[in-house]
Amino acid sequence: MTRILSAVAWPYANGPRHIGHVAGFGVPSDVFSRYMRMAGHDVLMVSGTDEHGTPILVAADGAGVTAKEFADRNNRLIVEDLVALGLSYDLFTRTTTRNHYAVVQEMFRTVRDNGYMVERTTQSAISPSTGRTLPDRYIEGTCPICGYPDARGDQCDNCGNQLDPTDLIEPRSKINGETPEFVETNHYFLDLPALAEALGTWLDGRAASGTWRPNVIKFSQHILEEIKPRAMTRDIDWGIPVPGWEDQPTKRLYVWFDAVVGYLSASVEWARRTGDPDAWRKWWNEPEALSYDFMGKDNIVFHSQIWPAELLGYNGEGSRGGQPGGYGRLNLPTEVVSSEFLTMEGRQFSSSRGVVIYVRDVLSRYQPDALRYFISAAGPETQDADFTWAEFVRRTNGELVAGWGNLVNRTAAMIAKNFGEIPTPGEPEPIDVALTDAVRGGFKEVGELIEGHRQRAALAEVMRLVGEANTYVTRTEPFKLKAPEQRQRLATVLHTLAQAVSDLNVMLSPFLPHSANAVDAVLGGPGDVAPMPRIQEVEDLDGGGPYPVITGDYGRGGQGGFPVWGSRPVTPGTPVAKPKPVFTKLDEDVVDAELARLRQG
Repeated sequence: MTRILSAVAWPYANGPRHIGHVAGFGVPSDVFSRYMRMAGHDVLMVSGTDEHGTPILVAADGAGVTAKEFADRNNRLIVEDLVALGLSYDLFTRTTTRNHYAVVQEMFRTVRDNGYMVERTTQSAISPSTGRTLPDRYIEGTCPICGYPDARGDQCDNCGNQLDPTDLIEPRSKINGETPEFVETNHYFLDLPALAEALGTWLDGRAASGTWRPNVIKFSQHILEEIKPRAMTRDIDWGIPVPGWEDQPTKRLYVWFDAVVGYLSASVEWARRTGDPDAWRKWWNEPEALSYDFMGKDNIVFHSQIWPAELLGYNGEGSRGGQPGGYGRLNLPTEVVSSEFLTMEGRQFSSSRGVVIYVRDVLSRYQPDALRYFISAAGPETQDADFTWAEFVRRTNGELVAGWGNLVNRTAAMIAKNFGEIPTPGEPEPIDVALTDAVRGGFKEVGELIEGHRQRAALAEVMRLVGEANTYVTRTEPFKLKAPEQRQRLATVLHTLAQAVSDLNVMLSPFLPHSANAVDAVLGGPGDVAPMPRIQEVEDLDGGGPYPVITGDYGRGGQGGFPVWGSRPVTPGTPVAKPKPVFTKLDEDVVDAELARLRQG
């Protein structure tokens, strides 16, 4: 048993999340975490809504509410959507809790006291018409490195390089298009050059492990070549106060400093809520624990450079030395698991341009596992992928319904019709043994692929085995075994099929948890092979207001809710009733209807 931290990117609470978001951080992290629990590991999966920063302020102004009211509204929407999708967080919280404030400020103080936060005078962008500070992300212009015309003031999404607003050619406000004014202001900068050697050593070790996706490790090492200090405070009045600058209420910690610390603060909050306030240390202080950060590729720089550098600074492991703070020496990520981008009908997702479909809208019309299946089978694992409604319908009908759903339905239907219960098998023939061995052998290969973050290949292998089981039905023709002297053979074939369906269902449960429970019930089980998350209303631990969290009772394989990753013998005599289809076949008209919605924006 190994302790596994699944640190999942924090969705920004400026609106509901679309399917491109959950394709990057949501479904991949859940598939991995569910499998690792089944494999016997002690998994802690944490995240929450990221609620600070100027985009929240701007959107709140537009909605005529306070930033907190706006964040509250979107926090609840996001929580409800992620639960509906079945994401098995141990704790999904938010960055506006007092616990989070305290952990972030402790991180900042220690990094500063160790000498890795340096105060500098810099240029701050001001809106001439409002006098309000413009955040880096609200300034656009031409990238001075690659010439991309819509680079942001903190990063160019085209070439991936970090930028400052003053680097941009012909900068403009994203809000109203005006040219910003730049004024002098003081800020704390994370002294990345003082941490560069330690950061490089860590990245070299990660590269030598051979486990990181090549695009992630190469990009991470590339941006290390031109490392420079990075501002960690902002001129804004919505965010976490800067320790030592309490007399300057318009200075706050940069939202990205605050958000990545959330992995630690959420772990601390989870431990406090369990009644064992130090339980988080098993994942953060013990050297043997492993941690995996899940996000989209636009966030690689923060997870492979900024966050590890902050941890190194906190630990006192940069060129200036230092001592860890009260949290002790904190583990750096074992792996940064970044997905590429998901586009939609050949275009980039854009809420403002109406090129978007929100998670909530998909789940209101289609089964959650149909979306999870598409993301797992065709998502942006190592390269950009395109979501089209035609492909969604094709995969749902041709693979989920006609492949897996058909196998489940006809197996259960034949058992119900001929025996009413899982039959006792006779002596197996070679064809029976071949299927049983093939399916059982899939546990090792599929498990290794999931553990290596090759989920598309893992799901493809399970579906290949589903195809073998369907071929077995075609070859054995149990529907023709009607004579009394063939009844024992029929029992053997149907028992073999029941075992195959049961095993395949366990293999598919990390990908398709909702239908895994339905399939288990079809075969006479209790329908609980895939524990599901729940929303719980809680009070802030340190005196703030109430808010919803996602949590669940998951345990690990063989303990708590999850079954062991492996074959479980089906029990002869288990009642099996006439089944109802697990998956809903989609009408081809769905494509035209959804494309019409897209055109309407």
